[in-house]
Amino acid sequence: MFGLFARYIEIASPITGRTIDLSEVPDEVFSQRMAGDGIAVVPTGNLAVAPADGEITLIFQGGHSFSMKTPEKLEITVHIGLDTLIMNGEGFEVLVQEVSKVAKGTPIIRYDPDAISSTGLSLISPVLITDPDSIRTLSAYPGMDAEAGKTPIMKVRLR
Repeated sequence: MFGLFARYIEIASPITGRTIDLSEVPDEVFSQRMAGDGIAVVPTGNLAVAPADGEITLIFQGGHSFSMKTPEKLEITVHIGLDTLIMNGEGFEVLVQEVSKVAKGTPIIRYDPDAISSTGLSLISPVLITDPDSIRTLSAYPGMDAEAGKTPIMKVRLR
């Protein structure tokens, strides 16, 4: 009653870089929140880590993206760069297996920013909550410098 027992989860940045609002992502699927709500990171690093404790549920073909589920059953997807599926794994090194239990900050994918940029693709990396029915509210924190696995970039209130 009145939020006394509300459950919140803070999501850390999976990538070191500057956060931006999803509406600024130059890809309609992300900017229009068709794939989920969240935030994006303009990377300055080369490592994607777990943004929360949980289990890796999917490593997308080529290692350009991963999904995980927290103990509270919140589903999070991290997409490294835009349209990076076309790289067929070039420049991506997967560091964990699917169904691995991970702690916030655990390295998941190492990527080569130069390999992505040299193809003309954007490094902007969306961080999405992909199960909107499980959340009541989502507060994202754009316009800040974030450290992978440490800096909160979103706060989600669960249903």
